[in-house]
Amino acid sequence: MPATADLSAAAPAGRRGWRRAPAARSGWSRGALYALPIALLTLVPLLVVLGYFLYPQAEIWQHLARHVLPRVVLNTAKLMALVAIGVLAVGVPLAWLTAVCDFPGRRFFAWALMLPLAIPAYVLAFVQMGLFDFAGPAQTWARAWFGTSAFFPGLRNHAGVAAAVLTMALYPYVYLLARNAFQTQGRRALEAARTLGLPRWRAFAQVAVPMARPWIAGGLMLVMMETLADFGAVAVLNYDTFTTAIYKSWFGLFNLPGAAQLASLLVLCVLLIAALEQRQRGRRQYQVAYGHSPRVRLGRAAGWLACAACLLVLLIAFAIPVLQLALWAGSVWRDELDARYWQFAANSVTLSFSAAAVATALAVCLAWLRRRYDDAATAWTIRLAVLGYAVPGAVLAVGVFIPIAWLDERLAPLAQAFGLAGAPVLKGTLAAMLLALVARFLTVAYQASDSAMQRVTRSQDDAARSLGLGPRQRLARIYLPLMRPGLFAAFLLVFVDVLKEMPITLMTRTFGWDTLAVRIYQLTAESMWQSAALPAAFIVLVGLLPVALLVRETDARPTTLRR
Repeated sequence: MPATADLSAAAPAGRRGWRRAPAARSGWSRGALYALPIALLTLVPLLVVLGYFLYPQAEIWQHLARHVLPRVVLNTAKLMALVAIGVLAVGVPLAWLTAVCDFPGRRFFAWALMLPLAIPAYVLAFVQMGLFDFAGPAQTWARAWFGTSAFFPGLRNHAGVAAAVLTMALYPYVYLLARNAFQTQGRRALEAARTLGLPRWRAFAQVAVPMARPWIAGGLMLVMMETLADFGAVAVLNYDTFTTAIYKSWFGLFNLPGAAQLASLLVLCVLLIAALEQRQRGRRQYQVAYGHSPRVRLGRAAGWLACAACLLVLLIAFAIPVLQLALWAGSVWRDELDARYWQFAANSVTLSFSAAAVATALAVCLAWLRRRYDDAATAWTIRLAVLGYAVPGAVLAVGVFIPIAWLDERLAPLAQAFGLAGAPVLKGTLAAMLLALVARFLTVAYQASDSAMQRVTRSQDDAARSLGLGPRQRLARIYLPLMRPGLFAAFLLVFVDVLKEMPITLMTRTFGWDTLAVRIYQLTAESMWQSAALPAAFIVLVGLLPVALLVRETDARPTTLRR
């Protein structure tokens, strides 16, 4: 989530006044040792998957190189390039307009443009398919008026269509972080550039955007990770990428080693993107200027043009899809809302609640260890523990399933002793799904929990220590009560992310244990758009909760300057 990236970017600067004295660093290895079991939740699946790359199987690689990799690599690279261009072209100008300029509707669009975060990409994909497919209302209307709809592009297996859907779903990542940069320094940079005689558009391109590069690059990095990890949207659009190839290799060809080999390549792609971004950033230093500067009021024509641009993006990315979902859901709820639907909802809530509770508890442990042990080993162990958010869900599903399947074989004699011969002990259980989900979303909970823990002042901690309270007593009596709002935010963010998550649940669940996201996948695979709208509407409605929380945290109301 964008909030996660924003909190992580702010954490290092806020820690400097909290560190313990150098004399207390003798226990550094203890903090790393305590954090290591949590880090293994992410490290074990990654090491299992990477092991398949280090020890390749010749027959599998020959098959992949001949029939799978050329198409998948080309499709993935093309999709990432188009999505990168799209989110930059949409997110950065909108962030500049709402952060620096003043025009009709600016205050509304400043927060409304974050609403697409509530819509999963796969929901947006099937809504667009339902609207613009051959039997959809758009092409039906075109045939009625023009006699043909041949001018519509093919929606399935089309890189441009997949990129357009993901751009509308993911541009808020770039928009939110870029807007934060422009709010803190964009207006001051614009004023300085204008005093040097630069036109407004050149000041934006040559001064404001380069100064905001770390924020924009951070948002783009999140978008690239989400694009690589996306499974639902590309599956709906029948556009093969690494994630769909992993799923088809595992469940279509029943070739788990082949899926693991593809997953290992996907992990290498993620690591390569992260390394390139860090190398490009290098050792450059960026200064943030705080304080409010007056906004630039656009002229009448320019102001209404900016309003129209914001409105168009909001309509395409949020308003029209939500309206269409409501219409579809309203037409089928009497037939679809039966006992099965309530079971899907109960499974989703149970899984999301359990994963959120476990992730939040582990996140508090990591934040507490980071607070108590100020050493490099503990810091690096915690970084490894929260690495899962950068790993695609399909990769974690493969990496968790393989060791669990191996462990099931070892536990088979024990199962026979209890009269459970042939029944899986761990495979397809809620515990197996939780392992992968917690590893994936622990980062979200940790950033919110760590940020909440930093709000406990050093004087409060010293006062509690002077009263004779030990570490556990301080955690229970001081930290946790003061951290309650932050922990609620962490729980809520993980709950909604798990509710929307598709590939891990789809790949690791037991047969017949379906959630709302899995139900959407099953219905969209058969082009039953209206039936899929009912579970999708529930997910979108719940997804608005963390967006509302994010809007409340990021809203700002600077002064205005008429020009």
